[in-house]
Order: sequence, then C-alpha cells, then structure tokens
Amino acid sequence: MIDGVIVKKLKIIPDERGYLMEMLRADDEFFQKFGQVYLTVAYPGVVKGWHYHKVQTDHFVAVSGMVKVVLYDQRENSKTNGEVNEFFMGELNPILLVIPPLVVHGMKGVGTTPGMIINCPTEAYNYDDPDECRIDPHDNDIPYDWARKDG
Repeated sequence: MIDGVIVKKLKIIPDERGYLMEMLRADDEFFQKFGQVYLTVAYPGVVKGWHYHKVQTDHFVAVSGMVKVVLYDQRENSKTNGEVNEFFMGELNPILLVIPPLVVHGMKGVGTTPGMIINCPTEAYNYDDPDECRIDPHDNDIPYDWARKDG
C-alpha cells in the first residue's frame, strides 16, 4: 500500500426502510478538516485522470456503480515511491479511500452504469489558483495501462 493511503471499510446499516452508510466522520483518526463535498461521475469505460494535489487530501467514496481508482506514488522521498495501487470501489465494495497530497490518481468507470464518487477533500476548490496538476491519462511516465484486463 502506498505510504499515507488509508482504506476504511464502510458499514452499511440496513432496515426495512432502506439503508444508511456513514462515509467520513470528524472522529475518524485520519480526519484532518473539511474543505467541500462534491460528486464526480465516470461513464462506463471512461478514464478520468491523472492528476494530483500539492496540499489537498482527498476522501473518495463510490456511492453508485463501480469505479476503478488507481494511485501512483511519484513522491521522491516516499518509501513507496514508484508503487501503483488499484482499488475497485462502489456498490460491491463500499470503502472510503484517503489519498494524500502529491499521490497521482485517476479513475475509470468499470461497470455497466456510471460510477459516482463523492469526494470530501480537505480544501475548498480555488477557482483562481487550483491545487490540481493534470497529467495526460495515456501519454506519461506512469507505469500503468488503463486497458481492461481480460482473462
């Protein structure tokens, strides 16, 4: 696992009315602060990535469909520099994924319906000076191939 990445298995509490799933709590040991909450959607087969943040920590929860989230540790002084992690998250695997600053990440919709991720980052988006560094999803030095792995 990439240094600083945290996976929290989410608890689903069902009853006859439906269910409740807590995602992020202020008393989680890894909680830092609240920046904003937003929804991002990946259509089936579409890659959204790569990018990283210099300051922001992300907290991803896929709430509908299935999404493959891939992380790459580009941090020079990290003990896991060069490591790649792959997470399949969503309806079939309810987890919260904590992505630290400078860890490159992207996502791909892997189900038959759009994959929806709620993110609760530590920082509010700054429209004048965004904390977002983008990398081409296919033309880069990241040792990862987004193609589907059949077999």
